Amino acid sequence: MERISVFDMFKIGIGPSSSHTMGPWRAALRFLQDNILQIPHIQSLSVELYGSLAKTGIGHGTDVAVLLGLSGEDPVHIPVTEISAKIQKIKKECQIYLLGTHQIPFDPQKNIIFSKNKQLAFHSNALRFFAVCEDQSQIEAVFYSIGGGFVVKENEELGKDSVILPYPVDCAEDLLKHCQNTQSKVWEVVWKNEQIWRSDIQIKQNLLAIWQVMKDCIFKGCHTEGELEGGLKVVRRAANMNKNLIGNVIYANADEWIKAIQSGNQSFQRVLKWVACFALAVNEENASFSRVVTAPTNGAAGVIPAVLMYYVCFHESANEENIIQFLLHSAEIGSIFKKGATISAAMGGCQAEIGVSSAMAAAALTECLGGSVDQSLMASEIAMEHHLGLTCDPIGGLVQIPCIERNSMGAIKAITACQMALEGNPKNAKVSLDNVIKTMWETAKDMNSKYKETADGGLAINVPVSLSEC
Repeated sequence: MERISVFDMFKIGIGPSSSHTMGPWRAALRFLQDNILQIPHIQSLSVELYGSLAKTGIGHGTDVAVLLGLSGEDPVHIPVTEISAKIQKIKKECQIYLLGTHQIPFDPQKNIIFSKNKQLAFHSNALRFFAVCEDQSQIEAVFYSIGGGFVVKENEELGKDSVILPYPVDCAEDLLKHCQNTQSKVWEVVWKNEQIWRSDIQIKQNLLAIWQVMKDCIFKGCHTEGELEGGLKVVRRAANMNKNLIGNVIYANADEWIKAIQSGNQSFQRVLKWVACFALAVNEENASFSRVVTAPTNGAAGVIPAVLMYYVCFHESANEENIIQFLLHSAEIGSIFKKGATISAAMGGCQAEIGVSSAMAAAALTECLGGSVDQSLMASEIAMEHHLGLTCDPIGGLVQIPCIERNSMGAIKAITACQMALEGNPKNAKVSLDNVIKTMWETAKDMNSKYKETADGGLAINVPVSLSEC
């Protein structure tokens, strides 16, 4: 199977969707980079979207992502405040600069084709690039956005990787055996694998950069009011919750805000509200095309930051090293789900997004709170077991309802699963993590396609809206 780094599971990017925004963005970049020598000769270009990308592409910003990718913009560094102006300029002038260098005519209304009634066999999230050069030669490529921002090219061999890890993990049982044989915690095994790709300093710096984006996203979301764009008129709630919870405390930045939370009332009811607030904040930002961390997807980007912020705010033992350990552990759990099932809602419904993120967070929190490897895997299993069958039915094709609230529910379930595992004996467990991953994949394959990010079923058709993309 493929070897997956922590930084494959956690990617800094732009909302609202890893599969519908980040994936197509990276596919557009890759199409041009693969044909870099031909770019000066391209005269025309079209992009056709299939399946789920076509059905909910407008609400998920797929067209915006394609335009930014073709323009050569970097999702990690692009100023979020400049996105709207860049898109409007392309639409107004009906021209685009490929990779920012070669200008060609491009009308998004005509050159991005939403083929809602077509679906390619390999994956529901497919897009085809077709370019014609000045000598009338043609360049064509099909890419699949397979979830979590991962992209594969048609006929590309999957799982082939020349990297040899000291502790290869394809399933939970592999991870458990490595930990037992080396008397290591999960994060320690993952760290040793990461050393194959990068230095210790790079690992630490990159993980802290991931946490910084998560923290900034929570803070921004907790201090931004108004309605979300898209037509549903969803009112942001995190900012008002934060006001009610924090009171009249004065602070100047995120770190001072965290200290204020730590010094405040820590009753069960208030802690519960804070966790919900943290998760809502991230996904309200995600829905606003803001910068988030794919964890493991954008639609589920709020669960892991919310649980990690809960740990930082309400556990005195939490420190920088614990944050790094949390991210290492949770990423490994996510990679096991990706290998054994899917992290794509277009393939498995929302169990593949919120369910996986909740399982990741539950396992990492358990180890950080002193749980054994067995208990952390048990927590992950509990969290996923109670997300099995969760559908993906975004109203209006937007990553807003029920997606935003589901992140709060996933975070709370992760914390609950952790507490149950810490008080439980894994030897008495009847269901293993590998069992539940196998079950999740079988459930995904049996699930009707209308519950797989198509907006063709569930809440998406039972809540009346007047959006064209529905």
